[in-house]
Amino acid sequence: MVSIFPEPILNLPGADIPLEGVRGYLSQGSDHQIIFMEFSQDVELPRHAHESQYGIVLEGKIDLVIDNVKHTFTKGDRYFIPAGVMHSGKIYAGYADMTFFNQKDRYKIKNK
Repeated sequence: MVSIFPEPILNLPGADIPLEGVRGYLSQGSDHQIIFMEFSQDVELPRHAHESQYGIVLEGKIDLVIDNVKHTFTKGDRYFIPAGVMHSGKIYAGYADMTFFNQKDRYKIKNK
């Protein structure tokens, strides 16, 4: 799979994301994280909640159920999930995004 991300993103530490078929690159702030993600296969996201999340879809499609309302987002769309709101979804192969987590420890750096 050829990455859509340029070398400065690819040189960021890998994010340890517990999903099959995803590559993530972690930009760590003192109180937040920004993750650049690419999916090579379809992934089902189980229902869960965490601190607020803001995403920008760079490629592909994602279906999100946010607070029991289904949304479909495609390239160029943005989404916001408030802190503590239950959500689930399906991410389709070929999807890529940039996601801001208002949480400094949402993901850890992946061991190589």
